[in-house]
Formats: sequence, C-alpha cells, structure tokens
Amino acid sequence: MTPARDPHSTRALLLRNSLYILLAALLAVQWIVVRALGLAGHDPLFQSLGGGLAIFGAAFLLSWAAEAAQMDIPRALAMAFLALIAVLPEYAVDMYFAWQAPHKEGYAAFATANMTGANRLLIGLGWATVVATAWLSRRSRSIALERQQSVEIFFLIVATVYSFVIPWKQTISLWDASVLVTLFVIYMVLAGRAEHHEPELDGPAESIAALPAAQRRIAVIGLFLLSGAAILLAAEPFAEGLVATGRQFGIEEFLLVQWLAPLASESPEFIICILFAWKGNATAGISALVSSSVNQWTLLIGMLPIVYSVSAGSPLAMPLDHRQVEEMLLTTAQSIFAVSIIADLRFSVREAAILFVLFASQLVLTDPVARYTLSAIYILLTIVTMTLGGAEKRRALASMPAYVLGRAHSRSSAQGASSESK
Repeated sequence: MTPARDPHSTRALLLRNSLYILLAALLAVQWIVVRALGLAGHDPLFQSLGGGLAIFGAAFLLSWAAEAAQMDIPRALAMAFLALIAVLPEYAVDMYFAWQAPHKEGYAAFATANMTGANRLLIGLGWATVVATAWLSRRSRSIALERQQSVEIFFLIVATVYSFVIPWKQTISLWDASVLVTLFVIYMVLAGRAEHHEPELDGPAESIAALPAAQRRIAVIGLFLLSGAAILLAAEPFAEGLVATGRQFGIEEFLLVQWLAPLASESPEFIICILFAWKGNATAGISALVSSSVNQWTLLIGMLPIVYSVSAGSPLAMPLDHRQVEEMLLTTAQSIFAVSIIADLRFSVREAAILFVLFASQLVLTDPVARYTLSAIYILLTIVTMTLGGAEKRRALASMPAYVLGRAHSRSSAQGASSESK
C-alpha cells in the first residue's frame, strides 16, 4: 500500500510524473512526425539516432503503462500480456533482422548478435547494477528473492541448459523454437496461478494507476498505441541505420548491433529497476530482470527461426557461423553461472561483482580463443559454486522442481475445491 501524502507533495509528485511521461512521449512522437512528413532522409546516423530515441522513449511508456495495467487485467492474462509488452522494443529490432536474414547476407548474424547482446547486458550489467545500487543506497550486502521467484529461476535453468545444444549443432531450428516457446507457455501458465498481490507501483505508473478507472484504461491504451506505433516505425530505420553507420565510420556493424541496439531498448527497464533498488525495493528490481531473462531465453530465441522461416517461405533452421557459435556459447555459459548464483534465492554484492567483472572482460577480450576461455571460466565457476558454494544452494536447486510443480498442483486443487463449494 502507498503511504498517505499531504496534498502539496501529491500535486508535486503528479506534476513530476506528468513531466516524465511528456518527455518520453515527445521522444516517441518526434519519430512518428519525422516519418509522417518524410523527413527521415537517407543519413544513417540521423536514422539510427532518431529511431533509437523513439524506441528509448517508447520503452519507458510501455513499462509505465504495463505496470498500471495490472490494476485492470486478471492475473493470468496480465502475466502473459505484460511479458510480451515489456520486451516489444527489443523484439521489434531482432525480428526485423530475422525477417531480412533469408534475403540479405549477414543479417542472420545480426539477429544472433542482437539476441546475445541483449541477454548478456541484462544479466551481466542489469542484475549486477541493481545489487550495486542496493548496496550504495542501503548498504545491503545481499538481496533476498521471494520464494515464488523459484518459478522464473527454474525455467531459466531449463531453457539455459537446453540452449547448450544450439552452439553444438550450429543452428537455431524450428525444433528449438517448439521447445523454447513451449517452455514459455508453461512458465506463463504456472506464473499466472500465483497468488495475486496488489502491485507495488511507483513513479509515473503510480500516477496513471491513481486515475479513475475509465480514465486509467484510456490512458493505458493510449500509451500502448503511441509506443507501439513509434516502435514499429522506428525498428527498421534504427536497425538499418546502425548497420550503415558502422560501415560509414569504419565501426564493425556486428558490435553496434550486439551492444548499442539492446542498450537502447533495455535501458528504460534498467533505469526503472535501479530506481526500485535505490528506494529500498531491490527485490522487485531484480525479480523484474530475472523475469525478463526468462522471456529472452524462451520466447525471443524461439521466435527467431519462426520469423526466419516465414520470411523464407519454407521451414528452415537459422544457421550460425563460427562467430555466432562463440557468442551463443558465451551467452549460455554466462546464464548458467548466473542462475547458479541465485539458486538459493540470494544475490550478494560479491557475486554481483564477479558477474560484472566477467561481463566487462567480454568487451575487451574479443578474439575466439578468449571467447571460448571465458565460456570455460563461466562453466567452471558454475561447478565450483554448486559444489563448494554451500549445501543451501544445492538443497534449493534440488527442491525447485518439486516446489514449482507442487505449487501448480496445490493451486489447481484449491481452485477446484472453491468451485465445488460454490
């Protein structure tokens, strides 16, 4: 529950939150106006900058609207809907590359680059930064995750372990898509059966949620439509602008697509989660990022070969070259180490520091030998963490499947009993 505020502070908060929404909306609207008036031109730097700012602003609007929508959408539907909405900016860019991949040389590599960069940024930078913020704000030496977060961790483990197959066979196939998308659907069903709690809202989302029901719904729908239009209009010029800008300035396109594109789409989520941590709710911040990791490892990767096949007009596996194999293996290895850290539902400052240092080393150690060495280090640290990191982690990991499946069964039984009593 939000504590009561005096009228003066309430008006000041409303004014500040309205200003944030206006600024984010202006970033999104500027590109809609540019496209409508035909002013985009052919300058790749202008297109990547203008499109990137539109995606950045739209991502903020989507996050706030999605949080406020929890007031009106049933829990099960909200989980599935919000999971899709939160990752729309990133999906739009990655799906564009996957759509073009059968027709343009090198675009399959860009699709993989965007996906691996997004995953590694989210875990290596996002997770670690939330823990660091909690320490700076409250001197919290660790973050405790809620027990129900075991659902996300369990599915993240399963998806990550399965994904080790992908670099080994050097393709992302429709079979992979069926496995990963099925995992996503099962995850959403189980997550949707969780006990409903009133959402803890802050910032612009809190102000939107405080509106009368009819006005709130209009505002949420309007923000969804505005941000969706901006993202759809910006995805192609932003993606193509990045590639062309790299060529124009002699910067490797692969690196721009891998790091700059996901940074633009994920920064708003990072900022919101960091603010949660700064205000003393680090658990909510890290929980949101863990949930996003599940979405990326299941639905995002699973959609790539589907979009690739539809664009090609026939069922095909999306091929991975040697560099993409390196990047996929490194991304998978980082993820398995990350979930081994939080298997006991605790995330310490020391663990976050290790995760960040290893992530930062990826930015400077870019040759194939270094990539494979880093992958081996992640896997070795995972083994060490699970064997020497304490019995608590091993017990938590061993009990996780029973908890996830048992909670789903007990929840279904409770609902059945409630229906019979009526």
